[in-house]
Amino acid sequence: MSASADRVFLDGEVHTLADPDETHEAVAVRDGAVVRVGDSYDVRFLAGAETDVVDLDGRVLLPGFVDAHTHLTTVGRYLVHADLSGADSPSDAVDLLAERAADCGPDEWVLGYGYDESTWEEERYLTRADLDAVDDERPVVAFREDMHVASANSVVLDRFADEVPADCLPTENGEPTGVLLEEGIDPVYEAVEPGPAETRDIVEAALADCAAKGITGFHDMVRNSHAPRVYRELDAADALTARVRINYWTDHLDALAETGLTTNAGSAFVQVGAVKSYTDGSFGGRTAKLSEPYEDAPPDAADATGQWVVDPEELAEHVAAATAEGFQFTAHAIGDVAIDAVLDAYETAAEPPVADPGEARHRVEHVELASDEAIERLAATGAVASVQPNFLKWADAGGLYESRIGDRTAETNRYRDLLDAGVHLAFGSDGMPMDPLLGVHWAVNAPAAAQRLSVTEALRAYTSGAAYAGFDEHRLGTVEPGKRADFAVLEESPWENPEGIREIDVTMTVVDGEVVYER
Repeated sequence: MSASADRVFLDGEVHTLADPDETHEAVAVRDGAVVRVGDSYDVRFLAGAETDVVDLDGRVLLPGFVDAHTHLTTVGRYLVHADLSGADSPSDAVDLLAERAADCGPDEWVLGYGYDESTWEEERYLTRADLDAVDDERPVVAFREDMHVASANSVVLDRFADEVPADCLPTENGEPTGVLLEEGIDPVYEAVEPGPAETRDIVEAALADCAAKGITGFHDMVRNSHAPRVYRELDAADALTARVRINYWTDHLDALAETGLTTNAGSAFVQVGAVKSYTDGSFGGRTAKLSEPYEDAPPDAADATGQWVVDPEELAEHVAAATAEGFQFTAHAIGDVAIDAVLDAYETAAEPPVADPGEARHRVEHVELASDEAIERLAATGAVASVQPNFLKWADAGGLYESRIGDRTAETNRYRDLLDAGVHLAFGSDGMPMDPLLGVHWAVNAPAAAQRLSVTEALRAYTSGAAYAGFDEHRLGTVEPGKRADFAVLEESPWENPEGIREIDVTMTVVDGEVVYER
């Protein structure tokens, strides 16, 4: 007679999301793994005296969501500092910062995260004048949601006057506006980076938020942070409620190699991922690198086609070095010129004796404006397109894309074309916001009808697709015997109401067979 299950889930709508997607009523879990899926009558026989029996009551059970691209400590800072994502005007953002300032100590920085001026009637970045109105004695900084633009008050500008490159500091009438771009933000990042104790608070707040959204794993883009230490401490204490894949930056490569760490090294819960680099910037900051000028480029713009954060020659050197050490590589690339530069570097790195990029599963992050040729090259190299469907909010009529690139909006975020070409598609959020069902909603209801995915395809990109991007498809991403028991339970079926997916509640999250969230 088979040993009893630790936990059984009965009377639900269990989607395996395998190929093909099979639907069952029940699933049984033992030692953190799925041991059976089937109808409730059969699975019930695995329930012993000490088995936890969960009545799904018709709810939908899916594989847990895996966010293939996020910045967890930034997500946590939204929860700890001023959350500006809901601000609907500059004055509203200033009010939220002022509320935060009232709670800060006299020597504490006043920080806000997540403003998006493209949704405001007064479509402009926050300025030094706005933030001086919050406080003109303490440092005040507001980060745009893409983290490629920040706004600072006069205290901050004066403090870092000699450290910000001129091309990252827009001016008006010869005076800094308070806006910081790209590497001009780096001194601020370094100044506000929390210590180990505060990082743990931020990580734990973000992990609780992940659990409430059905996220059972994520790939964190980490740089100069105590987060890796916190993840490992939580893992050692059996207190980590999601699986973490840490993508380090190119300036960590030597240290990774010296310590003997390689891609996929680690535990069942914390693993080393890829080595990461930027190429270009963002559409929000007009710094994504394009083949044609921005529609709304300022008359005095140094380069109306964007700018390199890491130029192609340097990028190619990073890719070759990381690939030679056996690391997966992943590169931020938004504009069409940047995407081509990444593919050039991957194809060059594939020359003998370096490993094939398809085997290494090199990734391109964002892929917002890819040409037909780039999509074909992505498929040919086997590289993963790690994309963020929540960015489609900018593709609506009158949205950010239309302002920045006009008619080229229709060429952005081509998920249907990528999938049909055979490209490996992985969904993530970039923390803007970290909400898989919102991303699935946008992928299914994309403004460009020709690029829409089916509900099943979109859910797979946030489960098995993201698992593949992390070499985890044999362990995660579907509900099948032998896979880890990582589940998200939804109140309603996304297949029955595809227009309302973002309104669906997560009612339970299970990681390694343990319930980490219950609504």
